[in-house]
Amino acid sequence: MARLAPKVLNLNESDRSELQQLVNRHNAAQQLVLRAKIILLASEGKNHGEIARILDISLDMARLWRNRWCETSDKELSILQRLQDLERIGAPVKFSMEQVIELFALACSPPSDYGRPISHWTPRELADEIIKQGIIESISVRHLGRLLQEAELKPHQSRYWLTPPCGRRI
Repeated sequence: MARLAPKVLNLNESDRSELQQLVNRHNAAQQLVLRAKIILLASEGKNHGEIARILDISLDMARLWRNRWCETSDKELSILQRLQDLERIGAPVKFSMEQVIELFALACSPPSDYGRPISHWTPRELADEIIKQGIIESISVRHLGRLLQEAELKPHQSRYWLTPPCGRRI
């Protein structure tokens, strides 16, 4: 089967200059520098195999970035935007914002309001209560702990806003 030559990549002087400046910059992210080198070598007429050998990368990586550069050539993007990774789609959100807010409200209220014989909420007690109330169908104790940590919410200090830290006034 005949091999097809890679797409011809023609750079104008301003793009070439900007890519070269990126390569020479000392504080540039190395991923971006590598991608800029791929584009510069491709503009010199090197094929994917030659680029891969010169830069010690995979053939697929050389092909990917040449193709991506060609695909974005008609778009109004800066050089850095053209060398960035594409957005990745993650797992769907498991809980709505309303559910998370209800969880936070529950964490900020005293456990005695819900008939719990404890003085402070623990992640396990919170998980049990939020499932019992039907706010969330199921949640692991670790995930609940992560949600609280991301919000910098500490249920064991549910009254901490009543006494401001030293040096601050409300």
